[in-house]
Amino acid sequence: MAKIRLYMTMSLDGFVAGPDDVREMPLGRGGGRLFNWMDDRLSDGPSGQVYREALDTGAVISGRRTFELAGRWQGDHHDGVPVLVLTHAVDDGDEPPGVTRFVTDVKACADQAREAAGDRDVMVHGAGAAQSLLRAGLLDEMEIHLVPVLLGEGRRLFDALGPDRIELELTRTLQDRDVTHLRYRIAAP
Repeated sequence: MAKIRLYMTMSLDGFVAGPDDVREMPLGRGGGRLFNWMDDRLSDGPSGQVYREALDTGAVISGRRTFELAGRWQGDHHDGVPVLVLTHAVDDGDEPPGVTRFVTDVKACADQAREAAGDRDVMVHGAGAAQSLLRAGLLDEMEIHLVPVLLGEGRRLFDALGPDRIELELTRTLQDRDVTHLRYRIAAP
């Protein structure tokens, strides 16, 4: 069965975007620093490996905010794979581009993504989507690209999980020039 894996770049103090993230500045003020590691995405090193693995996924789950801030990826996140946007509501007449569809139920979203991915894994983008999947027990793994910078403010990855403790098992660490790639398995309760 396809694993549902969050791929998220994060500052050491837990931010995934700087303050004032809007469509014209989707990473917020200072948030672009989080993605300097992507300069090595075509290399044979650790960042290149992680990037190739991400592009080998068979479907994408995205939060609505991330989807909109990313300009709806012009209808194609990568290689024409299905994109399922987890959202609270769908406005009448809002037709998502390309292979994208809106889903309002977190379990239905995860089920559809797994089915669409086939024998490949599912990539998750967005703090809200990640939190919803995590709370529902539907997130299998997290690939955190930890960048050695303190943003001090902005949008946090794990801002509203609630009081339940979630145990993680570190399964892989890859160190590169501007980032440490950490993979965690979500431990069963």
